[in-house]
Amino acid sequence: MSLRVSAHIHGTVEPGFEPVREVFSDNFSKRGELGASFCAYKDGRKVADLWGGVADLDSGALWEEDTLCLIFSSTKGVVAACCLMLADRGKLDYDAPIATYWPEFAREGKDAITVRQLMNHRSGLAGIETPLTIDDFAAWDPVVAAMEAQKPMWEPGTAQGYHGVSYGPFMSELFRRVEGRTVGRFLADEVAGPLGAELHIGLPEALDDRVAMLYPMTMGQRIIKALPYIMFNDCVERRLLKAIRDKSSLTSRAFASPAELGVRGVHNFNLKRVRRLELPWANGIATARGLARMYAVLAEGGELDGVRLVRSETIEPVKPRQTFEPRDRILHKPLGWSQGFIKEEPHLFSPNLESFGHPGAGGALGFCDPTRRMAWGYTMNKLDFRLRSPRAIALSQALYSCPGAAQ
Repeated sequence: MSLRVSAHIHGTVEPGFEPVREVFSDNFSKRGELGASFCAYKDGRKVADLWGGVADLDSGALWEEDTLCLIFSSTKGVVAACCLMLADRGKLDYDAPIATYWPEFAREGKDAITVRQLMNHRSGLAGIETPLTIDDFAAWDPVVAAMEAQKPMWEPGTAQGYHGVSYGPFMSELFRRVEGRTVGRFLADEVAGPLGAELHIGLPEALDDRVAMLYPMTMGQRIIKALPYIMFNDCVERRLLKAIRDKSSLTSRAFASPAELGVRGVHNFNLKRVRRLELPWANGIATARGLARMYAVLAEGGELDGVRLVRSETIEPVKPRQTFEPRDRILHKPLGWSQGFIKEEPHLFSPNLESFGHPGAGGALGFCDPTRRMAWGYTMNKLDFRLRSPRAIALSQALYSCPGAAQ
């Protein structure tokens, strides 16, 4: 069955933001989009709100205004925003050793690792090498034991390597130790509820019928799709594929566990029991509108529509890069970070380095630019093979091209 659809585009854009609608439509006609939504804020008001396509090929269900979608690593940015709120309340010190809050964490040479090193992917804890299963994550205690037994893969603080999977479990337990509530419960109580934003880590059963099905490429499809790039270019996809296939590499070790939710197990994120879990590296479920609204708060200095999440001074340290490597040890590409938010190479999602957010595998994106007072969210269900989706990049660049986006 072909995954290419010709979609009727729904929603609205304000005058001056028409290029966003054009590119959103082009994603279906030219870039193979299946189902998607995009939302953007400028100066605290919603200026684009679009959706279209198919949410479920088997049932034929269309993508509706309120369709929810799993956002993979864009979840990490949501967790980073929740941590900003803990810091703002004086509960979390980014430069404190994690063992201050979680004494058992100190085992195996981890006693001096700070919260900032973990969130900026410099802790050396790029993976959890104990084999873990979905059932282990449901029980949770086996995951905690595995984290406490994990040794850093390099000397903490000396290098940067994307903690693609391990970020979630380590941050989940740290957050619970600091706050008392899980990060998913905190998100629901303190962010999503007050803002009226549809953001979930641990999906309520009542919302299952609104979730779009994910359509990942098989490994064979990925290789075929990547061939024009990996045969003739020293590109990130080629380097990453080579590293994943080398079982001894840091990249392979970082993504090896849990195998059920790894590169070959992406389809398992469609399982309802996986949606129920709190997997704060990958299984956030949201609308584009919800993602954009959360980031609009940060673009506006911490307050939107009378709801304040953090003080403006708490956001300031996120604007400059806190770490950057031209070749991240795990992803083999230029990458920067500030307190769990990604600080991309220039001109990918934003021309301004003060911008921050987080993309997700396959294409999802939540981002904001405090210098332009802009924020945007993008959700989709046909996963891209590229490490940074051309569809997400096209929408981001279209937003900046809009006359209404000018400062």
